[in-house]
Amino acid sequence: MPGPRKIAVFTGNRSEYGLQYPVLRAIANDPRLEYYLLAGGAHLREDFGRTSDEIRNDGFQIYREVRIEAVPDSPAYTAQSLGAGVLAISAILADLQPDFTVIYGDRFESFAAMIASTQMNIATAHIEGGDYTEGGALDDSVRHAMTKLAHLHFTTNAAAAERVKALGEEPWRVFMSGLPALDLIADNCFTPPAALLEEFGFDASRPILLFCQHSVTTEQECAASQIQPSLQALRRLADERYQMVLTFPNDDAGGVAIIGELKKFATEKRLGVQLVRNLGRSRFHGMLNLMGKAGKGAIVGNSSAGIKESPAFGCPAVNIGSRQNGRLRAMNVIDVPYEEDSIMAAIRRCVDDQVFLNLCRTCENPYGSGNAGARIADVLATVPIDTKLLQKKMTF
Repeated sequence: MPGPRKIAVFTGNRSEYGLQYPVLRAIANDPRLEYYLLAGGAHLREDFGRTSDEIRNDGFQIYREVRIEAVPDSPAYTAQSLGAGVLAISAILADLQPDFTVIYGDRFESFAAMIASTQMNIATAHIEGGDYTEGGALDDSVRHAMTKLAHLHFTTNAAAAERVKALGEEPWRVFMSGLPALDLIADNCFTPPAALLEEFGFDASRPILLFCQHSVTTEQECAASQIQPSLQALRRLADERYQMVLTFPNDDAGGVAIIGELKKFATEKRLGVQLVRNLGRSRFHGMLNLMGKAGKGAIVGNSSAGIKESPAFGCPAVNIGSRQNGRLRAMNVIDVPYEEDSIMAAIRRCVDDQVFLNLCRTCENPYGSGNAGARIADVLATVPIDTKLLQKKMTF
């Protein structure tokens, strides 16, 4: 009788890991599977909080750390990281020889893992393919390119599943699993309100904001200027006794410039303003809960979490700029331009407009309601790994 299948799982970024956690948990709990976690990219960087420690604190073993050497925020950073990632990951996979490689999302580190795995003829599963954005980030092109390389597709919503098929993928390869992060939310696996109120010294009677703004990678030279209207709006709200936690962006090109502006903002030492490198999965989701059904506030910026995860908590979201344009969203999202007064008005609506708040707390999340991890693990354990799987056909 054959032993458990060896599943290599790659993670290269803190936000990606938070979404992968339920999949890792499901693989680890399935006797038909063994996980081998490869952690690289920003997980290993001190300036982004060295989140590999968070992975270990969650009880997962890291099989190998993937060192991706490149000069951050240089014009060639993404391309150089991609090349370095392919070299490093292919060497590890050659040694491990997994039955499957599982890769999440649309970031350049994941793209490197996808190239390495598929070009070594290793069965490769992709999670969150078929999503659509038109906001100027490179993610959209990378995501669809990864779809054309992958052998199996686990999509987070029905529209994405149809889009993957429309890209010419055979329907039997496509599974609509839902968003894995919602597994944890359904299980109440996040920091409770009382712990967050104590840790951050929040006054529960006053509004709370969570701010996270990433760069738009095709407009990286504008990153510092694009965050200025947001920060000016936050200054005015801090003077009105709003409480806020600001987090570092991803390590995309342009991210270092944003971090510089956030650090300058923090030196103003405004009452109720706190800057953290990384909240971690549990506290991040706990904040969405605290600002949603458990309290009052909003997630502000352009993080995909404001689109995909906030509806599960009834948490209002103010989405700034173009980064998430075109992405499927629920009714709790207010879209605004890079304009101070528009940002201010949207945030106030998230706190004061009772009709909108009721809509936020009752809206349907188009990304599912949980149990994605178990669905994905079962397919990985049972799908035949044969010529039919490894030799792709174009259906269009």
